[in-house]
This record gives sequence, structure tokens and C-alpha cells, in this order.
Amino acid sequence: MNRRLYPILLLLLLSFTACQNSGTTKVSATGSIYECLVVMPSRPLPQPQIVHSASAYDEDIVTTYDLVKAVMAADMPCLPQIEPYFKLTHVTPQAFDDFLKPTRNILMIDIDSARYTTTKAKYSVDYWSHPQALYRIQTPDVESFMAFWQANGQAIREWFVQQELQRQIRFYRASTNKTARAALQRTIGIDLLVPEDYMLIKDTTDFVWCCNNKGSLRRDIVVWSYPYTDAKTFTLDYLNRKRDEVLGQYISASVPGSYMGTEYKFFPPTFRYVSALPNAADSLSKHDFYAAEVRGLWKMYSGEAMGGPFVSLTRLDSLGQRVITTEVFVLAPGQKKRNPLRQAEAILYTLRP
Repeated sequence: MNRRLYPILLLLLLSFTACQNSGTTKVSATGSIYECLVVMPSRPLPQPQIVHSASAYDEDIVTTYDLVKAVMAADMPCLPQIEPYFKLTHVTPQAFDDFLKPTRNILMIDIDSARYTTTKAKYSVDYWSHPQALYRIQTPDVESFMAFWQANGQAIREWFVQQELQRQIRFYRASTNKTARAALQRTIGIDLLVPEDYMLIKDTTDFVWCCNNKGSLRRDIVVWSYPYTDAKTFTLDYLNRKRDEVLGQYISASVPGSYMGTEYKFFPPTFRYVSALPNAADSLSKHDFYAAEVRGLWKMYSGEAMGGPFVSLTRLDSLGQRVITTEVFVLAPGQKKRNPLRQAEAILYTLRP
């Protein structure tokens, strides 16, 4: 399997330094999940730029903050409505005071030719509060910052995403559904931190389905496995066909003959390879963990007008010569779906064979 990794690994090629205070009890972080405070000057760029691919529409990028916003607040892919990766709040360095220091996610960018001759970056965890992710960039001028951000902005955004996923994983560890975990161990041969408020829906040969149904918001987890017989398994086309085959067989709606499938026409699924969460307090970080990630929209065919976003991770169990797919999908009519999907997505990274 081609083990290309997402640009987050570019971080490992840079001389970043992780800092962390110790000895004192941290105050609780403020702010909501997938919100980020950007502390930086808003300097004019040498010439305006146009971003075509980061959002659903073209925007003029005329300041340094615009450049950051185009990446950090770009549209998250494969959602049925426009939602950003992060909701941003922007303040100048002069306005960054003790009240703002406990913020959950902070991106600090200092542009000062009198203090810096080269661009440096470092990240910290739990620096002023807990849980907190702090990323700092120090650079001498606008041109140097532009070059650094264009090369590493998406990887920095992914670092903040990974911090949020790790926090969610730690939350799930405190309380899990033992019945669902036992079913996964017995049927699929894996362990997965299924949260306690998910119920076991189906447990059959090579397929397990759990659900968290809370009023108008529903999150589902499905896991299935099959023999590894084709080197083309880890491609978008193969995984799409396998998803439609398996979920079309097991998942239906109230209308007889309805079945779950994938939306291809308006929001085609996306594909990438991912690795284990970096620096995770999870034993997965101690093992090679490569997976194919597919994001897209699901829909019901021949039945009700139902649909929503999904994300799946597919990995190879080399000892058992089989393929294991874990997927979460969300149904939340009329609601924003980024946070529910991200919260459920963290469960996928807790898989252990």
C-alpha cells in the first residue's frame, strides 16, 4: 500500500520545539471546540492574491490575516452546508491580555524585523491552560511569513485538528460501552472506544453497528471487515464500491426497499492517507498505523430524503490478511454538522486490532 502521509508530517521536517509549563495546576481552557484565536498584526501584502480552492468562492487576500483566514477558516470538505475548519477570532498582539491567554486554541504570529532574522516556529501544549494548543510563528517580514505560511499553513491547521481529536479521545476513555466493545472484539477482532451512550444495533458476521440517537441529532458507527485479496483495495474507487455494497445490504430506512448509498453527483467523496495521531497519549502512537480516509455524503436511495456526512478509515490487518473499515456518519437535519462529525470521528482513531 502506498504510504503517503498528509502534510502534517512536514512539521517533523522543521526544527519545531515543543514547550510545556510544569509544576503548577493549569486553569481550564476557554472557548469551544474548533475555535481558534489568531494573535497577529494585519499587514498589507505586497500584492493582493486570489484563493480559488480554499473556499466555495473567490476572495481577495490583501492582508497577512486574510492569508491565515483563507487556510484556517477554509470550508471543511464534504459537508452539506458551508462550515469552516475553525471559527476564528482575530486580535492584535497589543490586545492579547491575560483574559485571552487561557483560550483553547491559539495561533500567534509575530512579524518583526528588529527581533528576528529568520522564520522560526514552535508549538506548545497546555501552556497557559488545559487543554490548550498553542502554535507560534516568529518571522522578520511579510514576505518571509507568506513563504512560510504557503508552505506549511495546511499542516499547521491539521496540527490543531489533531489536538482536538486527541482531547475527544481522552474524553471517551472515561466511559465506554462494554457490550459494544465486546461485540467488536468477538465479531471483528478489534477494540474500539465506543462511548457509553451509543447502543449496539447489529452484531453479525464481519459487521457491527452502533448508534447514538439524541433527538434530532444522530451519530452512527459501523465496522466491517473482509479478506485482503486485491492490491487496489486502498483506492477511492474500490472503497466507494465496497461501502455501497456493505451498507446497502445492512442499512435501510422505514420505507421497504430503501438502502444506504453514497452521494457522488454533487459532493464526490475525497480520499487521503493518514497516520496515527502525533504525540497522542494513546498507545496507537507507538505503532505503525496507516489508513485510507474517505470523506463524503451518504444518502438513502428508494426511500426518505435522508442524508448527511460520513468519514471512514480503512486499514490493513497484515497478520490476519484482512481489511478493516470503521466509519461514522451523522444525521442532523437543519443543524450544523462539523462538530458532531468531528467528535464521532475521534472514535475511529482508537481502533486496536
